[in-house]
Amino acid sequence: MKALILVGGYGTRLRPLTLSVPKPLVDFCNKPILLHQVEALVKAGVTHVILAVSYMSDMLEKEMKEQEKRLGIRISMSHEKEPLGTAGPLALARELLTENSEPFFVLNSDVICDFPFEDMVRFHKHHGKEGTIVVTKVEEPSKYGVVVYETESGQIQRFVEKPQVFVSNKINSGLYIFSPAVLDRIQLRPTSIEKEIFPAMAQEGQLYAMELQGFWMDIGQPKDFLTGMCMYLQSVRQKHPEWLHAGPGFIGNVLVDPTAKIGQNCSIGPNVTIGPGVTVEDGVRIKRCTVMKGSRLHSHSWLESSIVGWSSSVGQWVRMENVTVLGEDVIVNDELYLNGANVLPHKCISESVPEPRIIM
Repeated sequence: MKALILVGGYGTRLRPLTLSVPKPLVDFCNKPILLHQVEALVKAGVTHVILAVSYMSDMLEKEMKEQEKRLGIRISMSHEKEPLGTAGPLALARELLTENSEPFFVLNSDVICDFPFEDMVRFHKHHGKEGTIVVTKVEEPSKYGVVVYETESGQIQRFVEKPQVFVSNKINSGLYIFSPAVLDRIQLRPTSIEKEIFPAMAQEGQLYAMELQGFWMDIGQPKDFLTGMCMYLQSVRQKHPEWLHAGPGFIGNVLVDPTAKIGQNCSIGPNVTIGPGVTVEDGVRIKRCTVMKGSRLHSHSWLESSIVGWSSSVGQWVRMENVTVLGEDVIVNDELYLNGANVLPHKCISESVPEPRIIM
């Protein structure tokens, strides 16, 4: 089977991390976002992954060459010269997608969940129509476009954008499986699959909804990245508790790379990810944070709801909170307070940031 992953965006919402690497390669729980998806696809029997790319594609290509060998699959790049929206890339990759008549997966690159790929194949083959969308339940449907479908069969009737009265609490989760016939609907031009292709398919009774079990998050911006991390770690707790770190000073779900060094009298967790080569000195307090590869947290620093980018350094007695994000190679001097700061790569911070802002 094949899968097409839409990785063409600029990742502007996840800056400053995406100023250093393309968003699919940003580490989420110690593994590039894209790899979470690709490994789950491989497990479900996918042998050919196509990446619809535009921005920073050289870096992606290099990384994917290595993964291709490791996973023993074929990974192809489909290059957009101009942004093609969410449907155009399918037309661009038509030749690769129609090498056989099997259905293929399509994924948005920001989605993290318990990927239900095997179930999708069964569900899709069972209804036998052109397309299946995986839908997920949300608390506040009025913020989203919702999917209205028959509960019994899953047949989609219509889509309603940001409903003010309750019609449904299920939204499109960005995971699809299509039969190749869907490609006859799509031209090679900028096209929205959600607004242009899906409504027509639904009208013809060709589109079905499968409900996702378990957690789901679009991790395309820092606040949601951290929420997604909490959900993912909880899922790890249920499925692979042995991956999590336990011991004195560790609270709740904490993922620590074996090459990280942790000092004395620290308090780490709940919901913390510590990457490879990270050094955490004595007396550090971390909760609800991601600390990426090669960073150093100096003694007695206090971090909550923050993301520390690669190779950054946080000084002694620093306090960071409220979705502070440090880009790559940032230095925060001792005894500073950062509240919702968004710090671009290679900066040195020498004064406190008491109100949320971007540090250029």
